[in-house]
Amino acid sequence: MKIAVIGTGYVGLVVGTCFAETGNTIVCADVDPKKIDTLNSGGVPIYEPGLAELIKRNVDEGRLSFTTDVARAIAESNVVFIAVGTPPGEDGSADLQYVLAVADAIGTHMTGYRLVVDKSTVPVGTARRVAAAIAAKAKHEFDVVSNPEFLKEGTALDDFMKPDRVVIGCDSERAANLMKELYEPFVRTGKPIIVMDPESAELTKYAANALLATRISFMNEIAQICDRVGADVSRVREGIGSDARIGPSFLFPGVGFGGSCFPKDVRAIRKTAMEHDYDFRILEAVFEVNERQKRYLLEKVHAHYGPSIKGKRFAVWGLSFKPRTDDMREAPSLTILPALVAAGATVHACDPEAIHEAKKLLGDHVEYAKRPMDCLEGADALMVITEWSEFRNPDFALMAAKLKDKVVFDGRNIFSMTKMREHGLTYYGIGRGHRPK
Repeated sequence: MKIAVIGTGYVGLVVGTCFAETGNTIVCADVDPKKIDTLNSGGVPIYEPGLAELIKRNVDEGRLSFTTDVARAIAESNVVFIAVGTPPGEDGSADLQYVLAVADAIGTHMTGYRLVVDKSTVPVGTARRVAAAIAAKAKHEFDVVSNPEFLKEGTALDDFMKPDRVVIGCDSERAANLMKELYEPFVRTGKPIIVMDPESAELTKYAANALLATRISFMNEIAQICDRVGADVSRVREGIGSDARIGPSFLFPGVGFGGSCFPKDVRAIRKTAMEHDYDFRILEAVFEVNERQKRYLLEKVHAHYGPSIKGKRFAVWGLSFKPRTDDMREAPSLTILPALVAAGATVHACDPEAIHEAKKLLGDHVEYAKRPMDCLEGADALMVITEWSEFRNPDFALMAAKLKDKVVFDGRNIFSMTKMREHGLTYYGIGRGHRPK
């Protein structure tokens, strides 16, 4: 198929590249000339493991191209994916101005039947609004489909190529059949393609992320209880995660969730509920717990050092909101590091991919290092904020030798408490029996 993907952000690039990999002809269009120039010169404006290599192969083989000519991309394609941003407004609602602008362009420039696919994360009712915007300009038939994405940053290519399920929201059998044909190469192992109405598909995306965010916040609450009663949350997690009704995923406590999806989607579904006169109390608590959890490691710092940490030097491992990405949107580090600096401490941080983003957001208030051990030079204590694989098995003897106070604040529970004790390190995890006083 000839497919246009409008928007070359995270979702648009992954979607376009993966569809090109299965033999489709893809043009990714964006109004930002800087992004398109970067892509056409062989660069990639985001970091996602394996994406740069996959883009290069499909560009070299003539299946994938990039342009700022949105009108031409729409005119020359059979299927148009809308993959532009939907940033949250001050009230938590998703801003649809970019989605509706693309819909207007589709109605203006389509030259025949078009299958229009909402891939952006959008609130319930958006497919109907997109259809109305297209209809106001269109002279040809079209169908609008809601096709939410379930990509995890760091594993997005595998998530797209081997999906747990494909959700299609539409009212047209013609559109459903075209979408099934498009996705058939990715579900050959029997994973389901689920067809439903557009409203249900739109809500499915928000409900999935809200439920996962709820699991994380629940375990962060359990971790706080563990610290108060002397239990180990790692054991509790193992005990409940082995229950087939619960399962082990998203039961790892830490310093809170961040990124572009969970915080935004929790706010958006709460806003949708409010607009329909429903008080979604659980998600209000989820958001409050997450914001509180971002400061929990700071409480442990002050419990150890006392109210003043002025003059202390902290090594920090991890800046991105999760491993295998350079994304720092709503990352816990953006709460923790400024608080350390404001309290008079100095910070020397390391992250395998996110330093360039951190410099934009934190500036010269923080020092940066290329290698984890370099951070430890002159540091009183180590703070782990993101669980990159590179941090999991360091030279513990060297770590102990470098840290002046021999203290580790592990915000992701990546280290063994036994290993810490063996090397004479004072260790504070999340939910591992150390309650802030």
